[in-house]
Amino acid sequence: MGNPPRRLARYGGEPGAGLKVNVMKTLSIDVRRAEPQDAASISDVHRQAWIQAYAGLIPHKSLTQMLERRGEAWWRKAVRGPATLLVLDVGGTIAGYATIGLNRARALPYDGEVYEIYLRPEFQGIGLGRRLFGESRRLLKSLGCEGLVVWCLEDSEHAASFFRRHEGRDIAEGMEDFGGKQLKKLGFVWS
Repeated sequence: MGNPPRRLARYGGEPGAGLKVNVMKTLSIDVRRAEPQDAASISDVHRQAWIQAYAGLIPHKSLTQMLERRGEAWWRKAVRGPATLLVLDVGGTIAGYATIGLNRARALPYDGEVYEIYLRPEFQGIGLGRRLFGESRRLLKSLGCEGLVVWCLEDSEHAASFFRRHEGRDIAEGMEDFGGKQLKKLGFVWS
């Protein structure tokens, strides 16, 4: 009975005085299909991620026009479109999205494609991109897709290194035009 009061005395004498209590909270992290009510959040993720990824690569005017075209209304339609739109939901916040579907580059012998995968800048570098990409790959495989393709700009070092770290092989090249500026893109594949 004598020890507890001495221990409490180190924290200020009274029970609870100066005593810090750490409370653990559970944070849910889910990858799920996007819903129409996610459109505003997806639009915000798109804007933030694209500004971070492409400012200085894509000419400012072209980048601004692309961002303006993809507002909330555009994403609301995209949720209902033919491509599958997944969101990364971290504790009720849409932290990222991926758009997946059938491979558009028929010259490449792979069935699936991740058209886009982006995270809010503050959610990058902590393994959430890996989780969203992994779920995208699993869903494509479950739908019968043998292999997949992902395209990224060659000068987007962050994206290219992400796909290389995840064992993608860059076997194809192409060009994209952004307001008269030609940029090389790389096609990464997984069998």
